[in-house]
Amino acid sequence: MNVFIKLLMCACMALIYRGVSAQTDTLYLSTTQAEDIFIKQNLQLIAEKLNIDIADAAIMQAKLWPNPTLSIQDVNLWTTEQQRDGEQEIIPPLFGSFARNTQFALGLEQVILTGGKRRKLVEMEKVTRDIAVQYFEEVIRCLKVELRNTCAEILYLQEYRKVMDNQQTQLEELIANIRNQAAQGNVSQRELLRLQASLLEVRSEINELQMDMNLLQKELKLLLNNTALTYIILIVSDDNVKPPENLIFAQLIAQADVSRPDLKTTMYQKVFSEKSLRYEKSMRIPDLTFSATYDRAGGVTTNFVGFGVSMDLPFFDRNKGNIKAAQISLQQSQTLAELKQLEVHSEVVQAVQNYILVYDFSRQITGDFIANLDEMLESYTRNFVNKNIGIVEYLDFFEVYKENKRTMLSAQKNVKISFEELQYAVGVEL
Repeated sequence: MNVFIKLLMCACMALIYRGVSAQTDTLYLSTTQAEDIFIKQNLQLIAEKLNIDIADAAIMQAKLWPNPTLSIQDVNLWTTEQQRDGEQEIIPPLFGSFARNTQFALGLEQVILTGGKRRKLVEMEKVTRDIAVQYFEEVIRCLKVELRNTCAEILYLQEYRKVMDNQQTQLEELIANIRNQAAQGNVSQRELLRLQASLLEVRSEINELQMDMNLLQKELKLLLNNTALTYIILIVSDDNVKPPENLIFAQLIAQADVSRPDLKTTMYQKVFSEKSLRYEKSMRIPDLTFSATYDRAGGVTTNFVGFGVSMDLPFFDRNKGNIKAAQISLQQSQTLAELKQLEVHSEVVQAVQNYILVYDFSRQITGDFIANLDEMLESYTRNFVNKNIGIVEYLDFFEVYKENKRTMLSAQKNVKISFEELQYAVGVEL
């Protein structure tokens, strides 16, 4: 009774899944097509690329001169005769009747940055832009390996699902045959129940595979910025992996030194610290402020025009604290750059070693072995139907067949993923 209930539940879940699948659109893509869509439509890439535009705007802003300052002061809005001591007109108008008996002063100031501060600030912003570019490249690098690994996992599940579907079909056909023989009394109900239990396990594993696939579908659609109701089926394409014997440690490490965006970022941060130190040193030099003043009726002459210049006297503040902080920041960035380089070299070595292991293991699984395995499954099925072998022996091989198929497909998947991890460690397409 319990077996019957479990079979009924699996059948209901299958019907529900088919109903949901009918509401989705199916999209067939190769891995190359998926990458093209990813580069064009991934929202995280689009958002990260805007940081480069922000850095360009910061460079443009750093190139601008400080605005001049205009001041209007000492304005008397009106005067009385008593204030003028009975004089009819003390201050003549500027033109017409404008500014008659009115005192005011105008001032115009312009700050002149000294010590090359503006140029040094522009140089710092340019390095910031270089860092933003490397951050963008790092995001592409991380998301690309995530995309490719997701595709490898989906291809693995697609192929393994075919194996499980084939086993399900064989068991269903075998159960139908055994059920007829059991009705005639030629086979015991125990064998029928064992086969039904195996079918139940296969259907349960298929459901688990589909749940794993649903999770990967969600991740893939997010990477491709695709609609949620689209179901993506990947087309198996030729592998672009390289044999390990064609890889040389020294060349890969040298390539990583010039290609890894995260390593280049630490180098640019070191350059930024150098530029920052130069900028802080230039802050020791006082800026100049040039001024021009017009004073109407504020002194010995009615219309006074004067010029001046001002500057801070660097007696107390010589920017020592900021300079010291910039020096320490430079030392810190140098240390972090060395540490990052060591990490990169170690990652490359580890990635190569892992790739050699999985590649050598995959080469041990030959096509003849897989063909013989398929032939043996058919042979075992015929012998079981013909009662040449028992159900225990048949189900044991049935399980061995499934596990070997899983091992083969997993080995192929691991080769792809390990090669992508190697390319990720090197930072360039190999």
